[in-house]
Amino acid sequence: MTSPPDKSPQISIVLPVHNQGDHIADVLRSYLAVLQQAELDFELVLVVNGKQRDASLERCQEVAAADRRVRVHVTEKGGWGWAVRQGLALSRGACLCYTNSARTRAEDLLLFLLYARAYPAVVVKANRKIRASVRRRLGSVLYNFECRALFDLASWDVNGTPKVFPRSFSHLLNLTRDDDLIDLEFAIICAREKYPLIEIPIVSTTRHGGKSTTNMRSAIRMYIGALKMFHNAKNL
Repeated sequence: MTSPPDKSPQISIVLPVHNQGDHIADVLRSYLAVLQQAELDFELVLVVNGKQRDASLERCQEVAAADRRVRVHVTEKGGWGWAVRQGLALSRGACLCYTNSARTRAEDLLLFLLYARAYPAVVVKANRKIRASVRRRLGSVLYNFECRALFDLASWDVNGTPKVFPRSFSHLLNLTRDDDLIDLEFAIICAREKYPLIEIPIVSTTRHGGKSTTNMRSAIRMYIGALKMFHNAKNL
């Protein structure tokens, strides 16, 4: 089932896109095929952000031209958090989702949306159980331990996506971070507002293509950023 042109979809899926021209069209078509087969009422909100060094925008526009459930928004400003916030602001669904399209398989996305449909008053998010390298696993463990210790969080994978939540959890629409720390801010709001949250494990290291923007420098920025967020929260 799909929405008529004048009706908002039930589900909005926000997909930040940055230098993913080598795989984004195939990923989007796989999402469309799986979600349509499940007869979900949805839209894909693509946020092509930052300076593109490839044909990401053109590939997204091609898919959007062939399917009215796909909407493309372009912003010159880059950043994971900025793109997520832009997409959420443009979304029309009662159920909202955002995820990393470079790492999320269509089958996993469908699983999370079905969980959200079964539990409509709960935040549903991923807990990725395996990382691509020992260094990446160690970095993730340290960051999540830091976040849990500082903010008393229940989440074991702060950055894990997909994240799905009902629009009625309105405080999650007031996210402010433009960077990778938006996921920590998301977790802090869930804890502060006592939004019920469940984590679903994903056992996968698959990356569709492109190059991860996470490196040692960005990881250090996240460690320091979490400390700054804790310090600012204490002084409010």
